[in-house]
Amino acid sequence: MIDQPFHFAPYLKSVIWGGEKIAPYKGIVTDQQQIGESWELSAVPGHVSVVDRGPFEGQTLTELIDRFGAELVGAPNFEKYGHDFPLLVKLIDARADLSVQVHPDDRLAALRHGCKGKTEMWHLIDTDPGARIYAGLKESITPDEYEKRVADNTIMDVIAAYESAPGDTFFLPAGRIHAIGAGNLLAEIQQTSDITYRIYDYDRRDKDGNPRELHTEQARDAIDYTVYPTYKSTPAGDCLAECPYFDVRRLPLTSAPAPVHYGRDSFTIIMCLHGEGEIQIPGSEAVKIRQGETLLFPATMKSLTATGHGELITVQS
Repeated sequence: MIDQPFHFAPYLKSVIWGGEKIAPYKGIVTDQQQIGESWELSAVPGHVSVVDRGPFEGQTLTELIDRFGAELVGAPNFEKYGHDFPLLVKLIDARADLSVQVHPDDRLAALRHGCKGKTEMWHLIDTDPGARIYAGLKESITPDEYEKRVADNTIMDVIAAYESAPGDTFFLPAGRIHAIGAGNLLAEIQQTSDITYRIYDYDRRDKDGNPRELHTEQARDAIDYTVYPTYKSTPAGDCLAECPYFDVRRLPLTSAPAPVHYGRDSFTIIMCLHGEGEIQIPGSEAVKIRQGETLLFPATMKSLTATGHGELITVQS
């Protein structure tokens, strides 16, 4: 029987476009620089999250699923995904513009890479003045025109851009062109997949002076060329994003207990975006959570409530 949630050591990833916001946001003291990503919860091979406190310290997320199965992830998830954890949760800090990307859907990813595709969502935590999010096509183009625009550096002319603000949400189904602009700190929830097709990178060079690899041909067949009226989400109440892969909700914290679970037989991931709070588990002591922390609650823990001052987001699959 699992009697407490799991806290994992974050994997801090330094990248060419990374900034200096993640460590202070999470309250971490480190000499590491240009931290662009903090992988809060991951089962991606080579970067599987490891418990860093409590009686299960040192055990990996994969080992926990092997040991507890449906008790941890919920019967529907265990039946669908087996011993694979379905989601990858990150914090992202963009000091510079990220490359323009697209991800394949499940069918194409299985055909080409033998893995799942990548549908994801972003929730903005902090933004610098003038920061932008790029998502979707603002005018219709053909696959041939797409390739021409990549070649002549005009692809950005047909991608929709939004000035971003804290609290904004963008849902990015597989196939949607997207990029995080400079000055954004955000939470990302996605399918467990590290397959990315880089479309455009502003002619940047790597540390050796070489152009970064593009995946123009692979991306051509992965792109959804449909033009939609808007790509910025309008949340329905506290629901930020809901799709076959994840259900993400916003939970403001007050002194009045607020329910966390939403009826699914699923694990619950809780991220504290701002402030601090307490999660009450029936029959157990309350668990504290503060800004920048992420906790994984097993599916057996029902009727959770939260109090405090700040804001959480909760994730189920």
